[in-house]
Order: sequence, then structure tokens, then C-alpha cells
Amino acid sequence: MTKADIIEGVYEKVGFSKKESAEIVELVFDTFKETLERGDKIKISGFGNFQVRQKKARVGRNPQTGKEIEISARRVLTFRPSAVLKAALNGEQIPENHSEIDAAEDAAADAAEAAGLDPDEMDEGMEDLEEVVPYKASAGGMKAKAE
Repeated sequence: MTKADIIEGVYEKVGFSKKESAEIVELVFDTFKETLERGDKIKISGFGNFQVRQKKARVGRNPQTGKEIEISARRVLTFRPSAVLKAALNGEQIPENHSEIDAAEDAAADAAEAAGLDPDEMDEGMEDLEEVVPYKASAGGMKAKAE
């Protein structure tokens, strides 16, 4: 899907002119960009969270030569899908408590980041979260416990 496809969808579903639809879509994307440039998080209920994270400089290897190279520090954009989006992608029923699941996942990711860990690479330790939050922790994320 392209920006033009999104504009076309707004035009068809909302009934604005193509010019108005384009302006609205541009405004939304500009707002996203400005928010992320400031380092603020974007939370879209039922969809997911966009967040800018700071990566430290590290040593990597050129896979062709095996030579060590320094990978510079940089900011990266991460996206964490909501429980609703994950369920929709997997053809699952949307859990009734999806907002609680999303909140628990956000809290775990925020705590990991505050502790200096990479929340995108964190699957270990999710079992400990189950004691605090009544969800089944798994490598694929959090799922509502079957009663």
C-alpha cells in the first residue's frame, strides 16, 4: 500500500475531494513525523505503538570479510503491534481484555528500556510477568490465559 492508496481510500470512504483527502493524509503523516522527531511515542489504540529508541555504538562484523567494524550510535524507529492487530493478523478472535494486554506489554517494554535492555529482543523473563499480570507469556508475545 502506498500513500496514494491511502489518499484514494480516504477519498472513497469519507467523501472529501481528492485534494482534501491528500491534505488530510499529509497532515497525519507530518504530525507523526514531527512527534517522532521530538522523540515522543505514538500510541494508536487497536493498532500499535511507534517509538524512537537510541541505539548505542557497537562492534559488528562485515559478513563477507569477517572484519570488525564499528556501528555508530543512532536513533531507530520501532513498532509494537497491539493485541488487536496481532489477533487480526493471525485470524484469532480479539480478546475482550485487549486493552489490558496492550497495557501490560507496554509496561514490560517500558520497564525493559528503563533497565537498559532492548525490549525488541526480550523474550526471556516474560514468565516472571505472568505472576504479576494474569496472561500467558510466550515468545510470540502475551496471550490471554484460557480459563
